[in-house]
Formats: sequence, structure tokens, C-alpha cells
Amino acid sequence: MRWLAILFRIFGWLLTPFLAWAASFFGAVGGALLAMRVDDPFDGLAITAICGAVTGFAALLGWLHLLRESPEIRQVLAVTVDGTPDTTELAVPSADAGETTATR
Repeated sequence: MRWLAILFRIFGWLLTPFLAWAASFFGAVGGALLAMRVDDPFDGLAITAICGAVTGFAALLGWLHLLRESPEIRQVLAVTVDGTPDTTELAVPSADAGETTATR
């Protein structure tokens, strides 16, 4: 079961960038649908890029706001308030790890 916990931890670490990427992709698709009505291709490309960037940035801000407000989600996904991986549990050795049979 330890491998499953590690898999969920890695998924939690990758969820923030994946969410921003997916939102920017769908925003760019929406921008491309709007850009089909524009005659100039450069303007259409700019509309697509701007829609993708704005949507990705807004989704990232919303996700980070949710992480700040919910300690339960941060704990399950093993991330900090700013969405970075929480490695404090990995750095602290357990109390039994340093003991040998001679010191008990």
C-alpha cells in the first residue's frame, strides 16, 4: 500500500501544473473559436493566445485560493499553501529509525 500512497502524493504534486495547463488549453480552444470570426490571422492568433493565458492564469489563481482555504485538500495532496510539494514528512526520520537493538 505504500506505493499507492506515493502515487497519490506524486499526483497531488502534479495536479497544480496540470490544472493550469488544461485550463489554458480549453481557453485557447475557446479563443480559437472566437478568432475564426476575425479576418487578420495575426489578430486571430493573438486572441487565441490571450484567451488561453487569461483562462490558465484565472484557473491557477482559483486553485491556489482553494488550497489556501482548505487544509484538508493540502493534506491529502501533500502540498503546501502555495501548491508546491510538501517534503517535510520525507525529511524527518521516524523515531524508530535511529534506534538499534543495543540502545533499546
